[in-house]
Amino acid sequence: MPILPASDEAVLRAAEMLRSGGVVAFPTETVYGLGANAFNAAAVARVFEIKRRPSFDPLIVHVADDAMLDRVAQPVSDAARPLMKRFWPGPLTLVLRRRSQVPLLVTAGLETVAVRMPSHPVALALLRRCGFPLAAPSANAFGGLSPTRAEHVNTALDERVDLVLDGGATPLGIESTILALEPELALLRPGALPVEAIEAVVGAVRRDVRDEERPRSPGTLPQHYAPRTPLRVVLEPVPKRARRRAGYLGLTAAPDGYAAVRLLSRSGDLEEAAVCFFGALHELDALGLERIDVQALPERGLGLAMMDRLRRAEGHDAVGSK
Repeated sequence: MPILPASDEAVLRAAEMLRSGGVVAFPTETVYGLGANAFNAAAVARVFEIKRRPSFDPLIVHVADDAMLDRVAQPVSDAARPLMKRFWPGPLTLVLRRRSQVPLLVTAGLETVAVRMPSHPVALALLRRCGFPLAAPSANAFGGLSPTRAEHVNTALDERVDLVLDGGATPLGIESTILALEPELALLRPGALPVEAIEAVVGAVRRDVRDEERPRSPGTLPQHYAPRTPLRVVLEPVPKRARRRAGYLGLTAAPDGYAAVRLLSRSGDLEEAAVCFFGALHELDALGLERIDVQALPERGLGLAMMDRLRRAEGHDAVGSK
């Protein structure tokens, strides 16, 4: 697949491809997205095909401004307005009522649509050049590690994408926070916007939402975000003999004896850790290790989002949790 630095000329070329039904990967402030015209069902179907994504898992629609939002969602509720004013553009996805022109394939048959306004300058430039919203899940194979660099997209999707806009490493490094507004404010997926910041604006948000048989938003299936190498969250020390062929992902320090180690933040800063999170997992996954052991992270701020991804990635109980 062509990978082009995200110059004005490359953005224009990408917009032309999208206008003709193409599929383009582009950077956002969270992770790289795999975009198609949200109103073109055939182009959206290609996104599902390229990712091997099941059709029951809805997509996030990206918009550049209020006019574009109005084409996607019905008039927003009073609950949405202060959140949009405070956090858009940014890493907050809101589940709104769908306009009829949004294909049901985008929403997995639901009458709601997940929408966000990205803050990354390349994403906004692309949306404005297109003049239409983009349905854009993460630019990776379904269930795999999210891409935070253009090369991650290339490795995961081979030649199946028409064009990749290379905007460098994504600044936040973890997916958007997804919030349902009805029948109550509910956190569907923790992400790059801490729920504490949302609650400072609108009050209490329900956090114990369980995955449903039919997901209301992307990224909420029980098994997701997984490297090819088996991964487990460790809550107790691992015997030294079991460390020799394993990698370790830690926050500030690591036990001796692991074959490879990646640390997320030597100062323990969870924002810095989130920026490095998927990149470190990609690096460990490429080493041919027997498994990856991961330190349990504090479940506050962005630690909540990282632990959500790790639990979905491991697909079983954490070591020492029984």
